[in-house]
Amino acid sequence: MNLIKKHLDKNNLHHAYLIEGMREKISLEIIEFLKSLNINTVGNPDFVNISIDNFKIDEAFSLRSMSTSKGFSSAKKIFMIYANNISLDAQNVLLKMFEEPIENTHFFLIVPDTNFLLKTFISRFYLIRASLGLVEEEVKEAEKFIAMSLKDRIDFIKELLMVQNEEEDDIAPLDSTRFKALKFLNALEISLHSNFVKNFEHGRFHPEDGVKWKNSLQSCFLHFFKVREFLRMPGSSTKSLMESVALITPNMLQ
Repeated sequence: MNLIKKHLDKNNLHHAYLIEGMREKISLEIIEFLKSLNINTVGNPDFVNISIDNFKIDEAFSLRSMSTSKGFSSAKKIFMIYANNISLDAQNVLLKMFEEPIENTHFFLIVPDTNFLLKTFISRFYLIRASLGLVEEEVKEAEKFIAMSLKDRIDFIKELLMVQNEEEDDIAPLDSTRFKALKFLNALEISLHSNFVKNFEHGRFHPEDGVKWKNSLQSCFLHFFKVREFLRMPGSSTKSLMESVALITPNMLQ
């Protein structure tokens, strides 16, 4: 599956790409593209691969320092970075670096969602939206969640976040509780919207009930938006925020 290939020009490589999508497939495409440029991604000190849950100000200063240091060869320096979240402080530190190209230095920054990034930060990049969407299994889990009782929803949230403690989030980028919570929120939002449309099209709503459900969903999605914002804040409680999602999510499956 070629998600980003059409955006990558061997003869006119942009200095900084921001790619919205899932790490596994996007990174494989980038590596394949780099190989076509005869850039080795194994044992090459001029190829830096960073994968982290929460990219903070310390990582930003470190990246800025690495980017300005002289390469080990005359070939290109490549930075491939995956982050579930980039703090506001880190974004501000990196603004100037991404604005001004460094000769023979190129960045591929992959994030699952660009909505949390500053617009001024995004403007420094060649933006590629390669979101893969959610797998069918995740949407089915969201539908089950919608139909659950409150007690079962709370138990579901506990199981969803059980793998590790929040204190360990920064060192397990693909399985952090924050990342799993954000991913589940996306599936839940899609499922709720899909079921509203389905019920509406099948005439299952009385006109007045349809308006009530629409208003209820708008309030729910606004709450999801706020939860996403808080989830990206250091020190926030993923468990408490997701339990609030369990409380507010309407059961509209018929």
